[in-house]
Amino acid sequence: MSQVHKKNEHAIVFCCSINIKDKYWDYNFVCLKEKQNLSVAQRKYFTEVSALADKTVSVVTTTGKTFNGTLIGINPDTMSLCIADARDETGKTLHRLVINGATVAQIASAEKPFDLKALASRLEKVFPTLVELDENNGFIMVMRKVKLTEKGVVDGSGPAADRVQKVYQLFMSEVKG
Repeated sequence: MSQVHKKNEHAIVFCCSINIKDKYWDYNFVCLKEKQNLSVAQRKYFTEVSALADKTVSVVTTTGKTFNGTLIGINPDTMSLCIADARDETGKTLHRLVINGATVAQIASAEKPFDLKALASRLEKVFPTLVELDENNGFIMVMRKVKLTEKGVVDGSGPAADRVQKVYQLFMSEVKG
């Protein structure tokens, strides 16, 4: 969900909005001039790492320890992580675990990614030509006034937003089977 927001001769600012349990945080990641020429692959990497927020992950450290829990915080510069309800191999549970990025060997998510394209296609049947998919930022705009993410309608109100939410709920019930 990162995107280049501002660019000048000294820095680039990446903006990232993260929704965790209906609370929103906006982060600005500043890359100094020496990091200014980020490749497309590097920008996609930051996007993918940011998308792991609020997902169940398995983290393996360089010492071979494995922790499973909900990823609630990421420092993209150091790859330091904050895991909620972290469980180790022995079954011991920790309310919060902060892992230094230098010791992170692997981060895995078992959750299947949300199919935003399929949802946009479904919405297109109800709102022909009025659906805009922004995969890079992880949202769909309907009628240029209703914003929808994998969590449902996050911006917009009125009859159109209600209809979009109903389509979303039907889509989610079909996906979950």
